[in-house]
Amino acid sequence: MNDILLVNAGATLALTGLVWFVQLVHYPLFDRVSADQFPRFVQSHLRLSVLIVGPLMLAEVVTSVILVMDTPGSISRQQVWLGFVLVFLIWLSTALLQIPQHQVLEKRYDVRAHELLVVSNWIRTSAWTARSILVVGMLRGSMTL
Repeated sequence: MNDILLVNAGATLALTGLVWFVQLVHYPLFDRVSADQFPRFVQSHLRLSVLIVGPLMLAEVVTSVILVMDTPGSISRQQVWLGFVLVFLIWLSTALLQIPQHQVLEKRYDVRAHELLVVSNWIRTSAWTARSILVVGMLRGSMTL
């Protein structure tokens, strides 16, 4: 089994678990923080989240590119390309949808920004879930008995 595929799958599976936690627990609780504490709360949330999510997302994107450039014979190029497209979608969604809402929320609690953050984060939640199914299939296909 290819080590790059293992790192890719590990990062994807970890990120999928994290995004579901954030989507169902963490983001919905944002409106429970007092208005005067909210900016500091969001700033801390972002600073601490990057320590976990940043390296995982970087590992996922780098290994996705490597898999596209050098696809192991045990998995299909279509699977690898679909995985890469999903990573691209996640990064695009993060940059264009979630980061702008976080920037608003770093300054003050804003109901609309909070709602947009929760709703738009379903894009990443869905894409990472699809990637998890995909990478498990790739791992299964690369196993030799």
